[in-house]
Amino acid sequence: MKAVLVRHLSPDLSGVELAEIERSQGDILIRVRAASLNYPDLLMTQGKYQFKPDVPFVSGLEMAGEVVEAPEGSGFKPGDKVRGGAKTGAFAEYAALPAASLRTIPAGLDFASAAAMGAAYQTAYVALVEIGGLRAGQTVLVHGASGGVGLAACDLARAMGAQVIAATHRADKLEQLHTIAKPHAAICNTGRFREDVAEITDGHLCDLVFDPIGGDVFDESTRCVTFGGKLLVIGFVSGRIPEIAVNIPLIKGFSVVGVRAGEYARRFPDRGARIADAIDRLAQEGRIVPHIDRRLPLTSWREAFETMQRGEIVGKLVLEP
Repeated sequence: MKAVLVRHLSPDLSGVELAEIERSQGDILIRVRAASLNYPDLLMTQGKYQFKPDVPFVSGLEMAGEVVEAPEGSGFKPGDKVRGGAKTGAFAEYAALPAASLRTIPAGLDFASAAAMGAAYQTAYVALVEIGGLRAGQTVLVHGASGGVGLAACDLARAMGAQVIAATHRADKLEQLHTIAKPHAAICNTGRFREDVAEITDGHLCDLVFDPIGGDVFDESTRCVTFGGKLLVIGFVSGRIPEIAVNIPLIKGFSVVGVRAGEYARRFPDRGARIADAIDRLAQEGRIVPHIDRRLPLTSWREAFETMQRGEIVGKLVLEP
């Protein structure tokens, strides 16, 4: 089968290639129809993600496709349309996964949307609902709002009845954000954006801040959380891991909470299953819909990775083997 194979780690994708390798083996064999690109996929080619698989490995966190082979008692049969994934292996013509890593695709979702649903919406749900305790009427500031995870957070928060402020460092993406994310407001999160947040919220500031960026954005976000609010740490796309003097959350009465959605589901499998059910239900009801920026063939994997690296994507990019 053809697969995006990481032969060695490199800063410029020089260690990655589309290769012909042996077909995957495992509990359930899936013919991959769509695979969603995530920022950790890019980081893993560079050895910069917290999970560091041994090389060589097939890239790709999540996919959707059709079951080709499944053992009796697995709960799946050939022809079933499923979505799921692991930390690697999705960017290939076939993937082999255990039953616990798969879910039936919700009615109304095509393969591309199903592939784009998993990691982004799981992260958003764990952060905003499970850890953040999001309630209708609260105000949520979402950084990195044009990315797949950020856009999912906007979509989910809006579906839960929150007032959403979508933030990006790209002024040229603001109009797209207004159209796609449909937030209450959209801002540039460069410089001193606290004043913009204060004006939008009439001085209340934000109950929750969703931050996958880190760096200067985190620093300024500490000024944007209301008393009793939460600053949710998702990641550090900016490249700088920020620090905070603990007197700041003490005086301002807010919490700084780390979010590892995948680890959360692994440590609390019952909660993980409930979260997945909730996301599927929202999708079936049409209350959340992943935005697909573009679909590319598997042969265009390099274009996909480089497009993500340049920050040109609004929503999700999907590879179709």
